[in-house]
Order: sequence, then C-alpha cells, then structure tokens
Amino acid sequence: MTMAYRCPICQHPLTLHDKTLRCENKHSFDYAKEGYVNLLPVQHKKSKDPGDNLDMVQARRAFLASNHYQFLQQAIAQQLSHLPADSTVIDLGCGEGFYTQALKQQAQTCQVYGVDISKPAVKYAAKRYPDCHFSVASIAQTPFADGTAAALVSVFAPLFDNELARLAQVPDSGQSAGILLVASPGPWHLKELKSIIYQNVEQHTPIACPQGFMQVEQQVLTHHVTLEVDMAKHLVMMTPFAWKFRPEHWQALSQLAHINVTLEFYLTRFERVGNIPSLLDSV
Repeated sequence: MTMAYRCPICQHPLTLHDKTLRCENKHSFDYAKEGYVNLLPVQHKKSKDPGDNLDMVQARRAFLASNHYQFLQQAIAQQLSHLPADSTVIDLGCGEGFYTQALKQQAQTCQVYGVDISKPAVKYAAKRYPDCHFSVASIAQTPFADGTAAALVSVFAPLFDNELARLAQVPDSGQSAGILLVASPGPWHLKELKSIIYQNVEQHTPIACPQGFMQVEQQVLTHHVTLEVDMAKHLVMMTPFAWKFRPEHWQALSQLAHINVTLEFYLTRFERVGNIPSLLDSV
C-alpha cells in the first residue's frame, strides 16, 4: 500500500508492508502499537525528546476536553467542506489530534495526516483517532512529497514558508490550488491571564502571508468564558507564555475563585499561487 509519506532519509516514496513503511533503498520504519510511525531521524533532533513534554500534553488534553476551543475546531473543519474525495490533508503540529480528528469528520473521504515532533502527543492522538494517519516528524522537514497536500492546517504552530510552499498543490500543475489554514492568536487572546504577568498587554497582530501563497480570507473568532482556577492553569500550561509565569504569578492566579478569559483567534485562509522561480530555487 502506497501512502503519502516519503522517506525522511532519502526522500523516496514509502510503501506500507504489514506494519512497516519501506522505501526502495530499504530504509524502514515500524508502526508503534498505538498506530503511529516515527519518521524523525536522529540527525533531525535538536534534543533527546523534542516538542511538548508530557506535562504540557496532559494540560492541553485536560483543557481541550472541556470543549472551550470547540468553536475554533469547528470553524477550521468547516473550511474543508469543498475538498474532492481522496484529497490529502496535513495537520502540521497536530498535538493530541483535537483538530485533526475534526478535519477527518468534515472531510471523511480525504486522507488526513497529523504530524508533530512531540512523541507523547502523537502517541495519544494515534491511539484515540485511528481514522487519521499520525507520525512523529519535524514540520520544518516533513516526510511528504512535493505538492502532496490539497489542504494544510496550522494551529498555533510555527510556519516554515518554503516547506509550506513545497507541500501545497500548485495550480499550474492542473490541480486546484492547495489551501493553507492558519489559526493564530487574535488581538486580545488571553488578555486577562497575560495581565497577571504583564503591566501592559499588547494586541496580537495578524500573521504575514507566507511566500508562495496569497491571502483570500480572514476571520476573527471571539469567545468569552469563565474558568475555574484549575482549568485556567491548564490553559496557561498549554501556551508559550507559561515560561513567563513565575511563582508569584501562579500564586496570584491560585487566589482567584474564577477568572473571565477572552479566547480570540485569527483564522486565515491562504491559497497557493503558481510557481515562483526565486521561491523554487530556495526550496
């Protein structure tokens, strides 16, 4: 069985044999019992256990299970309703699969892949959502061939312009333009939590259009919630600014009975444009 994966070592296509992916150069990658495959070569690792650690994964699982981010999850999934059957969708930085599985539910006839560098997150995702394909890999060097994706999804993950352009379907090839959906912090996302550590909370600005794409739509999604302290702590732990929380900040949060929090996101849709020589030369 041929899959969308390519070998991370030699870039040749990988074929599934029983529970092992192999390329023509005899590089092989075994599926774990949970149902994911590790396609992150040792030489691509920057640490022994890259990505989110188990504590961060567990905090995110606890918060996402509360469905406070369901409005974002459904808005992202609805953007894929037009995709043709058998299209390939890649969730870049998929984490525990909260968004990946919603993409599959919306685009049931598509092949949906989730990629993340965090092994604990991917292990959880693969075990819980067997209808999707999950792999441990770097989103800066993904294990997919050029022009694989009809849709790329990035939720709070870093954007690597050249890799995104490489993965997305190019309209000049006779296919429809590959789309890129990016969820990023909205203007006042988590402003109440940030006010605990920052005297002046600044607005988030929209992300720049990645090279090789054009912006076709942008929404600002806003939801206000009241969180108990434990849930607010989970939310802090799953965000980058958790590293800014010092003991006195945690203490200040612990003294609250509850906290009102603004959840706000930019959801931006981009489309791949035709081949750009300067871009292709750098990929």
